[in-house]
Amino acid sequence: MEFLIVCPLAFLAGLIDAVAGGGGLISLPAYFFAGLPTHAAIATNKLSSIMGTAVVTLRYAFFGYMVKRFVAVGVACGLFGSFLGSNLVLATDSTFLMGFMLVSLPLVAVLVLKTKDFDRFSEDPYPGAKGVAITAAIALAVGVYDGFYGPGTGTFLMLLLTSVGHQSTKEAQGTSKAINLATNAAGLAVFLSSGNVWVALGLAAGLFNVAGGWIGSSLFRSKGASIVRPVLIVVMALFAVRLVFDLMQ
Repeated sequence: MEFLIVCPLAFLAGLIDAVAGGGGLISLPAYFFAGLPTHAAIATNKLSSIMGTAVVTLRYAFFGYMVKRFVAVGVACGLFGSFLGSNLVLATDSTFLMGFMLVSLPLVAVLVLKTKDFDRFSEDPYPGAKGVAITAAIALAVGVYDGFYGPGTGTFLMLLLTSVGHQSTKEAQGTSKAINLATNAAGLAVFLSSGNVWVALGLAAGLFNVAGGWIGSSLFRSKGASIVRPVLIVVMALFAVRLVFDLMQ
C-alpha cells in the first residue's frame, strides 16, 4: 500500500521540483500519508528526492545551465549554511521561524504574481565578483533555512537567485539544483547511518521521482521562464498550507 501512495506523488514531486523547486512539499506528506514514522518519512524522502535531483542536475549541466563560479561558491556556502541551520535547531524554537515565514509569505507571493518574466532581472547582470558574492550570501542564508526547517528550499533559491542575484532562470536552475544535491547528500548520509531509511520504498519512489524530474526538466528546457511562474504559484500555495499545518501541531 505504501508504494501505491508514495510512488505517484513522488513522480509529481519530481516534475514540479525540476521546474521550480519545492517537490518536497508533495513527496514528504506522501510518506506521512502512507503511514511511515516521522524520522523514517524524512529519511526515506531524502533518498527518493536525491535520485531525482541528481538526474535533473546532470541534465541541466548537460544543457549548459551550470555557471562554474556560481555553482562552486553556492555549494560550499549552502553546505556550511545547512550545517549552521541544523545546529541552530537545537537552540531555537522552530515555531519562531515558521511564524516569520508565514508573515513573509504574502510578500513573496506579491513578487511572484507581479513578476511576469523572471528572466528580466538577468538583463542587468552583476559583474563577476559581485555576482559571486551575492550568490554566496543567498546560498548561505537559504542553506541555514534548509538545515533549520527545509520545505521549499529549491523554490526560495530560484526566487532569490533570479530576483536578487540577477541570474537567468537557466543559471538559477543550475545553481539551485547543485546546491540542493549537495545539501541533500549530506543529510542522506546522516539518515543512512541512523538506519531510518526504508530503502526498498525509497528506491522505488526514487525511480518515479527521476521520471518526473526528466519530464519536468524537458518542459523547462522547451518552455523556459514562461513555465516557472505558474508552477511557483502552485508551490507557494502548497508551502502556505504546510506552514499553517506545522504551526497548528
